[in-house]
Amino acid sequence: MIPVALKRINRQMCVRLSFFALLMFGFGYAMVPYYKKFCEVTGINNLLQRDTVVNTQVDKSRWVTLEFDANVHGMPWQFAPVQRSVRVHPGEMTQVAFDIKNNGNNTLVGQAIPSYGPKHSAAFVKKLECFCFKQQVLAAGESRQMPVQFVVDGSLPASVTTLTLSYTFFEVPAADKKVTSGSAG
Repeated sequence: MIPVALKRINRQMCVRLSFFALLMFGFGYAMVPYYKKFCEVTGINNLLQRDTVVNTQVDKSRWVTLEFDANVHGMPWQFAPVQRSVRVHPGEMTQVAFDIKNNGNNTLVGQAIPSYGPKHSAAFVKKLECFCFKQQVLAAGESRQMPVQFVVDGSLPASVTTLTLSYTFFEVPAADKKVTSGSAG
């Protein structure tokens, strides 16, 4: 038989642990908006925002090859670059395009997330116009061509001669859909 004092301690311990668990859940839930605001203020993780180009001098003494990759994660979309690669001079304004088509039977909203190779090359690709800046709405059977306008920063190390810019489209869950415009921007 468990003494009454031990039962009271067990009950108090359960109440404290429950309170602690709720407090930790609330803390984790509240971190999402704080993290977004922190990233916005500090400029960290700004892959989906327009870059600014301060030095537009073209370095004609060297070439950089940009390779393009396009992927779709779990959506009935067909997505591919019009050109698989381009050769550019650092500092030179360049525009490429990607073709996209919704092969599904419903209108879907997707968001493209860019990634770069080599690992730290994102800082050297300055995107001025990109479909990745906002969600894309495609009706069933709709297709379009979406531009990306960029400059490779002249401070790119000379040892780097090839960069890869890869986009992956993810479907936007219904709660996150902020349907503003389906046009590329």
